Amino acid sequence: MITLTAVEALLAACALHLGFQAVVTAVVYPALFDVPADRFLAAHAAHSRRITIVVAPVYALLALGCLDVLVAGPRSLPALVSVAAAAVAAGVTAFAAVPAHGRLAREGRSDDALRTLRVADRVRCAAAIVAAIGALVAQA
Repeated sequence: MITLTAVEALLAACALHLGFQAVVTAVVYPALFDVPADRFLAAHAAHSRRITIVVAPVYALLALGCLDVLVAGPRSLPALVSVAAAAVAAGVTAFAAVPAHGRLAREGRSDDALRTLRVADRVRCAAAIVAAIGALVAQA
């Protein structure tokens, strides 16, 4: 059985999240944004079905890694920066990306909703990078 310290678990979760987020930023969203308006609703529905089965476990593991550090420590500055950055990524997902996806699912392709999603995605990617670096420094 492998036992991880809290900060090792945080680092593993942050690395997983960063890898996931990088693929979304570099591959998934560009492909979705290229879909023509007349096929967008179907493409977005398929995207939503497929991505949900990946998003949920990634964010659950990230939350567990953050909670583990907050409960067990270390509460060093790099660890807390990592936790805060992970919280930013989760908050942007909940309060910007999810509503934008909801609009796209209801209304179809919308430049405004896609712009919101693009900005949210960039913020999440930056937050995932900061979270991973913080966890790496905390672990060192």
